[in-house]
Amino acid sequence: MFRIDRRSLRMRLLAWLSGIALLVTGTTWLLHGILLQDLARDFLGARLAREADHAIDQLRQDRLATPALLDSASRGYQVFHHLYVLRLGDDISASTPHWRGVLAEVLDAPGDALVEVEAQAQHLLVYRRHFTMNGNDGVLLVGEDFAQVEAGLHQLHWWVGGIAAGLLLLLVSLNLLAVNRGLIPLARLRDQLGELRLGQRERLSPDVPSELDSLVMQLNHFMDEIDARLQRSRDSSADLSHALKTPLAAVTQVLRGARPIDDERRQKLVRRLEEVHAQLDAQLRHSRIAGPHAGRMSDPHRDGTRLIELFRALYPDRRFTLRLPQASDQRVPIEAQDLSEMLGILLDNAGKWATREVTCRLTITDTLRILVEDDGPGVAEADLCRLGRRGTRLDERHPGYGLGLSILTQLVSRYSGQTRFATSPLGGLRVELTIPLRPG
Repeated sequence: MFRIDRRSLRMRLLAWLSGIALLVTGTTWLLHGILLQDLARDFLGARLAREADHAIDQLRQDRLATPALLDSASRGYQVFHHLYVLRLGDDISASTPHWRGVLAEVLDAPGDALVEVEAQAQHLLVYRRHFTMNGNDGVLLVGEDFAQVEAGLHQLHWWVGGIAAGLLLLLVSLNLLAVNRGLIPLARLRDQLGELRLGQRERLSPDVPSELDSLVMQLNHFMDEIDARLQRSRDSSADLSHALKTPLAAVTQVLRGARPIDDERRQKLVRRLEEVHAQLDAQLRHSRIAGPHAGRMSDPHRDGTRLIELFRALYPDRRFTLRLPQASDQRVPIEAQDLSEMLGILLDNAGKWATREVTCRLTITDTLRILVEDDGPGVAEADLCRLGRRGTRLDERHPGYGLGLSILTQLVSRYSGQTRFATSPLGGLRVELTIPLRPG
């Protein structure tokens, strides 16, 4: 059983195109019938008017007595017309006597006009012409049976309707052909997606119609992001495995050995376990990074206020000052977890090293700008360039600013942003993040 898929783009296009074609064809056919009849009426009316004028001119040129004039008119006009009625003074002549009664109202009406008369199952088109002759007022009615013309017009109209129906079917067929040809790029894209799923293709071809450029570009971007996340996950797993093997092997060896564990060895074990904990924490932070193509929005007011209250509780002897944009309903295209991670790393480092004061300021224009300063001991100018570098051992980073700032730098770079380190006017470290909010 044939079933129409209402979700099909092909069916929707065909339905719209066929409906429009039917509407245009039907409207044109109806207008053809109306205008054709009006055109025929105007044409015959003009002809009747010319013939009435010609007949009156002939009557004036003959200069005959009235009875002879009427007889002459009767003989002449019965040859060329279905009817005529002529009144000159008190005398009335007609092609057929019964028309005198039927057309009496038309004969008595004032003014020259073309009128339609329904009489005795006939549709008459009658032209009335007033004139003056030999000092007498006269009226001439010249008429023709319009029903015969209408019958011909109706036949022509239905012939045109048949031709229009044939053209409509042809147009629907051409629409079907055009829609099928127009959907070929979508079919190719569907095939490419199938090949992509089967691993036979790495990316979608950019050779598509311009209407699909954005779609293909976005799909390729998403696949790049997936590959990047997969590679990042593999690198993190490899780094974590490499970083944990040595300390875990050392701890295992000590625990398996028969040598008693004194306080010095216990402290070494604790430091090794803390290193393992730090490595695990760093890799977990890496795994939480969503990146710029997550399609999520975050609320700087909400996240900033929540974090500042958290760090005020963690560091009650420090004063945290937060300055936010005036518009409280602004959103930024950064995943909420990523924004919280950035602010958390900055505030945590500042809180650890500050003496009393930590300031955080967020501004939003075409970029998101985050500025965090503290009044701690700061970092020497020569060491500022080392902050945020990626390493594999904790003791290769500057104490207190190594692991967290390394994650921060990588996270900001994922959003095509920049991280700048400088000495704060408060005396401590100044960290400035700038992240573009509009795609370049």
